[in-house]
Amino acid sequence: MTDMEIAHSCKLKKIDNILNNLKIPEEYYELYGKYKAKISLDYYDKIKERKNGKLILVTSINPTPLGEGKTTISIGLSDGINKLGKRSILALREPSLGPVFGIKGGATGGGFSQVAPMEDINLHFTGDIHAITAANNLLSAIIDNHIYQGNELKIKKIIWRRCLDLNDRALRDVTIGLNSKCEREDHFDITVASEIMAILCLATDLKDLKRRIGNIIIGYNENGKAITCKDLKADGSLTVLLKNAINPNVVQTLEGNPAIIHGGPFANIAHGCNSIVATKMALKLGDYVVTEAGFGADLGAEKFLNIKCRKLGISPDAVVIVATLKALKYHGGASKEECKNENIEALKKGVNNLKKHIQNIKSFGLNPIVAINKFEFDSGKEIETLKNEIKDFAEISLVESWGKGGEGATDLAQKVIKICEKDHEFKNTYELSDTIESKIRKVATNIYGASDINLSEEAKNEIENLQKNDFANKVPICIAKTQYSLSDDAKNLLCEDSFNINIKSVEYKAGAEFIVVKTGNVMTMPGLPKTPSAERIDIDNDGNIVGIF
Repeated sequence: MTDMEIAHSCKLKKIDNILNNLKIPEEYYELYGKYKAKISLDYYDKIKERKNGKLILVTSINPTPLGEGKTTISIGLSDGINKLGKRSILALREPSLGPVFGIKGGATGGGFSQVAPMEDINLHFTGDIHAITAANNLLSAIIDNHIYQGNELKIKKIIWRRCLDLNDRALRDVTIGLNSKCEREDHFDITVASEIMAILCLATDLKDLKRRIGNIIIGYNENGKAITCKDLKADGSLTVLLKNAINPNVVQTLEGNPAIIHGGPFANIAHGCNSIVATKMALKLGDYVVTEAGFGADLGAEKFLNIKCRKLGISPDAVVIVATLKALKYHGGASKEECKNENIEALKKGVNNLKKHIQNIKSFGLNPIVAINKFEFDSGKEIETLKNEIKDFAEISLVESWGKGGEGATDLAQKVIKICEKDHEFKNTYELSDTIESKIRKVATNIYGASDINLSEEAKNEIENLQKNDFANKVPICIAKTQYSLSDDAKNLLCEDSFNINIKSVEYKAGAEFIVVKTGNVMTMPGLPKTPSAERIDIDNDGNIVGIF
């Protein structure tokens, strides 16, 4: 059975039943049909004095074209904890339409470890990402209209980009306003890379959302002074578009357990975590909260721990690192076609990627466990080899939640619960008081394993300018890097030789309150593959959708 067939075979509970089980009064939620709802932020004020549950972060090795199943494991783990008689709440990110119609697919898990309704969640959901797109592009329209109407603020350089939540390489560089006095070069990002997405995910309430939006730097005047969204008097209207989007969404797993899905930035080009408000809400509602960070631990987990945890004021009680044997063999040099075959040599080489991620999580003072997403073609010899290779590094659990749901993840659930009871002393990779260059170097050398960093002349100049801004010097950094390698070269999987990280540009995001550091050839607007998923997604005459995975 396909993921969609499995999802359709399971009977869902009405979402108000899920909310009633959580004892959330009706006046604090709004239904979006039978199976989706939003919780009002006002409800958090009512429960904020409750004790927090335990926070569990799920991350992974560097991803491969084969898929590792990080979301599948997250969902299975939460269902597994619930099977043990504890209350677990999922806190996941919203999928982007770009990967759904591109190559990666959706972000609702797989098999019997899915969140539902999967088509709704993977497509328009409750409209949050559309609202972010609209807010982002309203600001662009206001900027160009201000210039057209006389440019009172003397805007000379515009750095704000338009956005669209689809993969469209043709929009990376465009010319707008042809044959008008607003004609200029512009650029598009994918919506999940928009600063407004980051702001929505990091804002603590509606007031904080509006403050951050007002602080967005859209460009500079002829004297080099930053021009903000608030200078354009646009902060109020943008916040109006987001007034519902900031409320977390509630759905369910196929086993009828609660899942809060809210926010969705990519971890290779943004900070890759679900929203602060969703995580905080979940921590008050459950004994355990299972959340995930985007892509590999070098990107999503690093940003979760160095950016999001600083805003949350807490750190995870346990970290799960997801891997598959076939992905480890791919990192060890086996081709995509060979990865289902037994290959001990490639496995041993590829395990080095896993060991580095284990080491990285331990560098934060945290206790990791490795979850192997098990497939039927995994050989017993390979499993024993893997266990021997990492026995001195971390505990391991074989997970079969794709085929068995929560039952296939109860071993992982039991081990994670034990880890949550262990003491840990959390520490960040860098201090906020470190210089910008020092922060970049510490992440590059300590997390990626680089020998050093190479700063372009543009990056050097940008850092020099930012050093004049006291606040910009005291914020975290968000490094945009390929997800496929620890290095900034997507093809360098083994990272056996020493490498440097090439810093292309540095930009202060005053609304998100972090500094974006772009490396290598990373793109903020992806393109479609030769054969995109869009070619197989279809709908029949009865309205049944097929082809989403």
